[in-house]
Amino acid sequence: MIGKNFDLIVEKKINSFNKTITVDSDKSISIRSILIGSISHNISQVNNILESEDVKSSIECLKKLGVKIVKKSKTYYVHGKGLGSLTAKKNTTLNFGNSGTLARLLVGILSTTPNIEVKLTGDHSLKKRNMRKLIILMTKFGATFYPKEKFNFPLKLISSRMPIGINYKAGVSAQLKSAVMFAGLNSFGKTNIFEKDISRDHTEKMLSVNQSALRIKKNPNKIIQINGKKKLKALKIKVSGDPSSAAFFCALTLIKKNSTMKILDVGLNPTRTGFYQLLKKHGANIKFKNLKKRNNEIVGDLEIKNSKLKPLKASKEYYVKATDEYPILFVLAALTKGTSIFKGIGDLANKESNRIREMQKILEQIGIKSAFKNDELKIFGKGLVEANSKKIRLKNLGDHRLCMSTFILATLTGAKAEIKNFETVNTSAPSFLKIMKKLGADYEIQK
Repeated sequence: MIGKNFDLIVEKKINSFNKTITVDSDKSISIRSILIGSISHNISQVNNILESEDVKSSIECLKKLGVKIVKKSKTYYVHGKGLGSLTAKKNTTLNFGNSGTLARLLVGILSTTPNIEVKLTGDHSLKKRNMRKLIILMTKFGATFYPKEKFNFPLKLISSRMPIGINYKAGVSAQLKSAVMFAGLNSFGKTNIFEKDISRDHTEKMLSVNQSALRIKKNPNKIIQINGKKKLKALKIKVSGDPSSAAFFCALTLIKKNSTMKILDVGLNPTRTGFYQLLKKHGANIKFKNLKKRNNEIVGDLEIKNSKLKPLKASKEYYVKATDEYPILFVLAALTKGTSIFKGIGDLANKESNRIREMQKILEQIGIKSAFKNDELKIFGKGLVEANSKKIRLKNLGDHRLCMSTFILATLTGAKAEIKNFETVNTSAPSFLKIMKKLGADYEIQK
């Protein structure tokens, strides 16, 4: 992995390619596996973990909370302390880095862990993100946050003295749903989560081996029932490739003429494949091959061929299954002739950056117009434009997915891109540049 603080210059088009690759391991599963391992009994084994900045932040936070985590070869051994057993000196600072996943999930665990009084912070991007919904939910469990009426980091958390289970109507956020699950695990009584809109379900899949602690019912909508104060079994997991990281290389292949790609061992959980489902519906030649079940998750290979796409029409139902992929979907829409429409995407404004506004700015720099109104974005695509005379400048937003999307856009169109603080990509996809080099992309690192 390249060291910290560097900018990237991209100014040459990529040539056609025919490659087989593996992508970085799944970030969502990597973070969850370490967190669940820490509150389980005995030693959990996590193989092929994503060694990114977000996962490093997770490990550092847990070590501050008294968890022993040891790496041997490619396996991490998490010495579980059991529910309610994490400890920290008063006013210990936990730094979540860039990770909203870590912030929400670990706050969920700590809110119902006895005698916790810690300071919470993150990098400049995470500090801008609104944590109001998380704070309101954890307050229902009895946790307290200071300063009062402040909804972004830095904050102080004092855990609940007598946590009682709650009823929660889940929305589109899998992170908030997981935070409630984690808080409920160490609360008295039952926590019921009513899920009308199905969101990412890695947490409940990992916890499903603990039938005394977690039950899932359909009535007719999904109800997750958490029974508090039950022992959790250790995990043994091999983490698959991240479908969100794979999406960028998939997009590149679809647009680049005469190109094909195979991506091996990718997680294809149905709650994560909205990107691929949407594109297949609009003419993309994408095939799922060699499907199998591992650790209660579907895993397989992706086969992708250059395709002629139709303008993308994404209803709001796609959002929850493709949240992380919308920036690269906007790039695909820009390079596909016709008007693409993305509905129900307002929550993108509270990601690492305002991903709607910032992607509009990026596309505008190569002459692609767009309009956002009433929770709906229209992109007026021009097809694969020649942009050799254009320049794209992306300032330091601390947003890994905007950095990668800008790179893909530049290397397809020939625009000269100057991407500030590209090191932020290491939060989720530390192998991105190495893979792009393997595919033949040309770029220059400026430290």
